[in-house]
Amino acid sequence: MARADSGYGAIITTPLGKLGLLASGNVLTGLDFLKPDIPECLPCDPVIEAALTQLQAYFADSKSMFTLSLLPQGSSFQKRVWQVLRTIPSGSTVSYGMLAKELNTSARAIGGACCANPLPIFIPCHRVVSRQGLGGYSGAMEGPQLDIKAWLLQHEAQGARKS
Repeated sequence: MARADSGYGAIITTPLGKLGLLASGNVLTGLDFLKPDIPECLPCDPVIEAALTQLQAYFADSKSMFTLSLLPQGSSFQKRVWQVLRTIPSGSTVSYGMLAKELNTSARAIGGACCANPLPIFIPCHRVVSRQGLGGYSGAMEGPQLDIKAWLLQHEAQGARKS
């Protein structure tokens, strides 16, 4: 059904717009930001259904935790960066430079790993910011992708203030 037409296990509408979810076996492998004209398709896979449930909980309350098994495809360096990103608490940010220092690499390398993140939101690369402001998001330095990053950070900051 949806998988044959689009390759996605589900396409859902969220406060950020349309998201496409991908899974393989028991693990989530991808989340893509899609154009608004792509039709929705509901999940028929238990992993995708669980991802949808956890995303809905996150959009309702940014303190919700993601507990799904993830299998992001990337280099060993990228996977190391993504593991560290998952330890940054909701409502917090870290600079590219601080993360680079922690991992003994360059800020540009951290930015490259964030750009290659196949599971944004679940692996919270939006919590990595530049010293001068937001920095980039999903490979963009301006436009709708940065609006998504700003929305996510504001959503999480509001949740942190409620605690």
